[in-house]
Amino acid sequence: MAPQPWEGKVHIGSTSRDGGPFARLAEDVRRGLTRIPKELPPKYFYDTRGSELFEQICELPEYYLTRTERAVLARIAGEVVASVRPTTLVEFGSGSGRKTRVLLDAMARRELLDCYVPIDLNEDVLRQVAHTLSESYPGLRTHAVIGDFEQPIEILPTGGPRLVAFLGSTIGNLTHDGAIGFLRNVARLLAPEDRFLLGTDLVKDVRVLERAYNDAAGVTAAFNRNILSVINKHLDGHFEPNRFEHLAFYNKEDSRIEMHLVARQSHQVSIDAIDFTVEFARGESIRTEISCKYTRAMVEGMLAEAGLRLVRWDTDRDRLFALSLSTLLH
Repeated sequence: MAPQPWEGKVHIGSTSRDGGPFARLAEDVRRGLTRIPKELPPKYFYDTRGSELFEQICELPEYYLTRTERAVLARIAGEVVASVRPTTLVEFGSGSGRKTRVLLDAMARRELLDCYVPIDLNEDVLRQVAHTLSESYPGLRTHAVIGDFEQPIEILPTGGPRLVAFLGSTIGNLTHDGAIGFLRNVARLLAPEDRFLLGTDLVKDVRVLERAYNDAAGVTAAFNRNILSVINKHLDGHFEPNRFEHLAFYNKEDSRIEMHLVARQSHQVSIDAIDFTVEFARGESIRTEISCKYTRAMVEGMLAEAGLRLVRWDTDRDRLFALSLSTLLH
């Protein structure tokens, strides 16, 4: 049998055939900044600096999402692992892998842990996580995949039940159609014995939601503006981030937080690598992120539309955040 590409202690692979995770940046920037209203995909927040800022956000008092999800995960991880008995953990949008250890520990305690597959855009973070975890868990095979979770992932380890995770309510960054498309990709990956663990932020008091994205220390504002620095770095852009004000608010009609960068004054910005100039009127905004908030019925409906069936639903005591476990519908 020919060796599989994930064999060995640590392997770094890529789903991209056209130049890496920022290969679509030029196309996405041109398309997004010519739309009305303007927008940019939030996946480009997460270069090395953006990832560092997001780690800081996760520790802010206003940002309940990470610590709440971590607490729920710690409570249920043993039961989930006992029921699924996975030997492989596949994680979309893995980031620094801090919450991942809760699942890996639960798998290790039952002597099930064999392979971890983190999938993320940031190669530097992936390399660091892969090597750190390989030292923490002797014998663990790590197949890190540099890739965009919105694109189909074709090559994954086979054999044994797999637990596929998408934590952090990152699915909320997608429109409804985008979320359904992602969930259908997940469903295509699953074997009957596999399970899918999804983190979702829940509908709640608007004041709690808006505080989480408008922290007093201004870290979220810096994180928001960093997307302009990414364009400057990778596309020879000439954005001056401080010319834009951070704005985040809850859109009740669409059940989502929206983050924008609002031009403080009229000006134009050239982006040399794509020979493109964009005009901004004073007060005009770029929408940089949506973060959808859900009810159980909304999550269950999305899963069903994608061919998945909810088998477990867990929340914290205050019902701020939920983790759902699902399987193939048929």
